[in-house]
Amino acid sequence: MLRWLRGFVLPTAACQEAEPPTRYETLFQALDRNGDGVVDIGELQEGLRNLGIPLGQDAEEKIFTTGDVNKDGKLDFEEFMKYLKDHEKKMKLAFKSLDKNNDGKIEASEIVQSLQTLGLTISEQQAELILQSIDADGTMTVDWNEWRDYFLFNPVTDIEEIIRFWKHSTGIDIGDSLTIPDEFTEDEKKSGQWWRQLLAGGIAGAVSRTSTAPLDRLKIMMQVHGSKSDKMNIFGGFRQMVKEGGIRSLWRGNGTNVIKIAPETAVKFWAYEQYKKLLTEEGQKIGTFERFISGSMAGATAQTFIYPMEVMKTRLAVGKTGQYSGIYDCAKKILKHEGLGAFYKGYIPNLLGIIPYAGIDLAVYELLKSYWLDNFAKDSVNPGVMVLLGCGALSSTCGQLASYPLALVRTRMQAQAMLEGSPQLNMVGLFRRIISKEGIPGLYRGITPNFMKVLPAVGISYVVYENMKQTLGVTQK
Repeated sequence: MLRWLRGFVLPTAACQEAEPPTRYETLFQALDRNGDGVVDIGELQEGLRNLGIPLGQDAEEKIFTTGDVNKDGKLDFEEFMKYLKDHEKKMKLAFKSLDKNNDGKIEASEIVQSLQTLGLTISEQQAELILQSIDADGTMTVDWNEWRDYFLFNPVTDIEEIIRFWKHSTGIDIGDSLTIPDEFTEDEKKSGQWWRQLLAGGIAGAVSRTSTAPLDRLKIMMQVHGSKSDKMNIFGGFRQMVKEGGIRSLWRGNGTNVIKIAPETAVKFWAYEQYKKLLTEEGQKIGTFERFISGSMAGATAQTFIYPMEVMKTRLAVGKTGQYSGIYDCAKKILKHEGLGAFYKGYIPNLLGIIPYAGIDLAVYELLKSYWLDNFAKDSVNPGVMVLLGCGALSSTCGQLASYPLALVRTRMQAQAMLEGSPQLNMVGLFRRIISKEGIPGLYRGITPNFMKVLPAVGISYVVYENMKQTLGVTQK
């Protein structure tokens, strides 16, 4: 990507101080498209695209804002040169922190060692793929000139941001699965990027859940009523729901499912930050294990907070036409006839299901991605969107397989009061009853529609998320 930039605009030099004075001038002229002696944001973006190094709107705006000292909306040559010199100083410090043996070159083993100190474990083969993306002369080491040219226009400022850049842009992951909340840099928190990302994710989740709501309701119906009739299958279940309440009934309970996204995301994000602080000493980098524990505990905290909405979602989904006029009516009737405790029926199996789901989802995702990197990656460590989405869908499916019996028991406990003549059993009692009457397969009733919604849910969520990030002006990761 930077071959032309390295070979023409940025001639090789022994060190920064010995570079010819025309170096910055040549590059500035390449960006100054109309030759008026200043570069505006449009010229910067177009120029970087022509050089083959588009960074994304937010990164380019960050460069422009930092360099535009007099805030006149344009970069003159002095401002441009000062920005590059200041940025190179920061990149020099980052280079030296990676160059452990001070030989002026970064090797694969040094990348592995440096990432380990920051809580990120990769193989030496994966580190070599990182080197290949920066290495211009094929030596499998990176010297200062190669490092400087590669990060010249990337607005990262220190080694932590560089690691974050590698993590997001090359597919290296430290366990950010569906149960681990997003992490944000201090700069993203100050600039407001964090809430835009959360909003984009929330909207994507709402669209995804709404799109797959009929399958979700079918799953709940099969979980609750499947034991009554072994004849309930996917087509029969859809036909029964449409016959009872019409096409609109396929989305019954979806409103609650969408409404709970915002409070669940907010509590999970807040709790995750608090648990990370509790599990690490001040200044210490959080490792993969601590991140997993923090994410699982944050998920449990968020579930505790929004669990009454989970109960209402199940009641609405299982309820007959006219039984509840809406969320408020459902809550009022549950409180009146069953008391406050009814809002936490099935809470224990729900809580117990978080750890196996999160652990297996995380482990399988890492295993699949590492397998791809070790066996199929050639000149890049970026698996690409489709590979990552595939890994995510498969790992989520494996996590669901492990936790599904607990999810089924939770749903039955939530809906028990609605089933006439059904005994009010606890978690252990329900497990015994299901196994004795339906066998082990009874613990997996409704899992087929659950699996059917994984791929469309992941795909729809991704497409909407990416579009919402562009709409909201979120940095492309």
